[in-house]
Amino acid sequence: MSVGKVLLATAGVFLIGCLTIGGCAYSGYNRAISLDEQVKSAWAQVDNQLQRRFDLLPNLVSTVKGYAAHEEDVFLGVAKTRESYFQAKKTGDVGEQAKAANGFESALSRLLVLQEKYPDLKANEGFLKLQDSLEGTENRLAVERQRYNEQVKTLNTFTRQLLGKIYAGLAGVKPAEYFNVPEAAKANPKLDFSKKP
Repeated sequence: MSVGKVLLATAGVFLIGCLTIGGCAYSGYNRAISLDEQVKSAWAQVDNQLQRRFDLLPNLVSTVKGYAAHEEDVFLGVAKTRESYFQAKKTGDVGEQAKAANGFESALSRLLVLQEKYPDLKANEGFLKLQDSLEGTENRLAVERQRYNEQVKTLNTFTRQLLGKIYAGLAGVKPAEYFNVPEAAKANPKLDFSKKP
């Protein structure tokens, strides 16, 4: 074999190696970007449902207030968590938004317990319609949370893998934060029917 053929073969192998490595890097970089965008898109859907929830709730609160005006602390808790959510939304901090949404769930469970304590609320048609809307929103929110967490899992798995970590670093993609339910929201609400309003 002549020196020219050996150099040509070496150059060919080198070129193929460079193209393969370049193709893998290009593909990995694009995958990191794609996974990051999927997480952002999934969070936008969660945010959409949270916005729906926060828009619907003032109507529910107004309806319930007419029947239970002395339960002001429940309504203040709902208003404060709603406000903290929108403050976190302005800063774009997903972790703080999730924290505020979780605090809202605690306030919401107290509001629903209030509804159980006052049976005349059940007879109010407006309240029932709003409660159905809120239940539908909560179901949609649960689905969107699950989808978001699945996207976070996919991204975080990719960014923890050897080459994925490199590609994510090149693309400026960081692991995302899961939307977890706080321990307080997992507890069953306690109903006390011994006192009458």
